[in-house]
Amino acid sequence: MRAFVLCGGEGTRLRPYTYSIPKPMLPLGNKPILEFVVNNLKRHGVTDVTLTVGYLREQIEAYFGDGKKFGVKMRYLVEDKPMNTAGSIFPAKQEVQKEDETFVVVMGDHLTSANLTKMIDFHKKKKGIGTMGLKMQGTPLEYGVAEMDKEGKITGFKEKPILTNLINAGIYVLEPEVFDYIEVGKDFAKHVFPAVMQQGKKIYGYPFDEYWIDIGRLADYEDLHRMMSIMEMAKHG
Repeated sequence: MRAFVLCGGEGTRLRPYTYSIPKPMLPLGNKPILEFVVNNLKRHGVTDVTLTVGYLREQIEAYFGDGKKFGVKMRYLVEDKPMNTAGSIFPAKQEVQKEDETFVVVMGDHLTSANLTKMIDFHKKKKGIGTMGLKMQGTPLEYGVAEMDKEGKITGFKEKPILTNLINAGIYVLEPEVFDYIEVGKDFAKHVFPAVMQQGKKIYGYPFDEYWIDIGRLADYEDLHRMMSIMEMAKHG
């Protein structure tokens, strides 16, 4: 099975680190973020990997090459200018539609242990045009919340409840037909999926409980890098 890993962004929220290093290549311990992403794909039998690259792409290509030493076949789609999430894979349209096989799209800067095997099986059973990985996320409120009836009488009280939502984790299992809705500059969540659903096609959600993090803030990255470095030292110490 083929996977597209989106790696073309500039990672502006992680500056100053990303002035000289593309975000997917930022180290966590002794490996770049992107290597963890590729390893999770390989763990679930996805070994045909296409990286969409743009900003500082030479560093990514130099590290991964043809992918052989990582146990995968690595290909590249180059963005000369930002093409957005869906637009970045648009150049592969004819090739993917000719292959006529289910494929995966993941982000090059998200860490997860999500079980892709189970997600792909779920997708194939549902027979939709696409499946979106959904991570349960909780947001605690700082205050207690009162519940009232129509007369203003308090009927209940919750102390600092946690609001839960299923968030888009940027993991997609898709059918080649989805390319009929993709254009350069289009985003999957903002443009492609709404257009698909408007035409009556089915997009399913796959909730998962495994670890997931979007490394999008300096504090998140620095904490994770520090933790991974300590773990590496403990392993070899």
